[in-house]
Amino acid sequence: MRDFDWIYEHALNRKGGVEALEALLPVPRTADELAALPDRYFLSSMSWRIFCAGLNRKVVDAKWQAFEEVFFGFEPQKLVLMSDDMLEKTMKDKRIIRHWGKIKSIRRNAAMVLELGEEKGGFGRFLADWPSDSIVDLWQLLKKQGAQLGGNSGAYSLRIVGKDTVMLSNDVVAALKAQGIVDKKPTSKADLSAVQAAFNDWQKQSQRPLCQISRLLSFCAD
Repeated sequence: MRDFDWIYEHALNRKGGVEALEALLPVPRTADELAALPDRYFLSSMSWRIFCAGLNRKVVDAKWQAFEEVFFGFEPQKLVLMSDDMLEKTMKDKRIIRHWGKIKSIRRNAAMVLELGEEKGGFGRFLADWPSDSIVDLWQLLKKQGAQLGGNSGAYSLRIVGKDTVMLSNDVVAALKAQGIVDKKPTSKADLSAVQAAFNDWQKQSQRPLCQISRLLSFCAD
């Protein structure tokens, strides 16, 4: 396994200098910034990601204002009260994308947002307090308690709202394989633990957020 300095130098050589490289690196929200965001923001962002999966993002963007109207501004307290009949009626609304599985996920994820945020005073504080050295466990929790958040959807949802996270893109997986950390796309508990351990080491070496290490690693893929 290469150390962080090797990763950075490799990415630097490919992107043409420190200034150009640093401009490509994402910056996560601070804990206080995450905690200040309302639950509806997280549920809307999460739902947007779910509907984008397998669809053209421009199509989803064009319809998202209608989604906000149909689903009560993504206020989770209102959405958990929607009956099956109410959800089924939304399938007749041509302004939105009528995908039954994804529409049902909105109510399920609204319940998850409320449950996970209950003891913390909000879902944003729950995310803010989750430690970066066990981010893969957060992915698994979202998958288990939510809906349509398996694969990369959970991690993408976190990245969208600004929670620091690794992204297992094709390039990142290729770089992890090249370094012998995994031999296939990590999905098993053992492989995900190996990925987490590697990123924990790189974070200790660099003092950088996971999202930046992840992006730098993606630049190392052949």
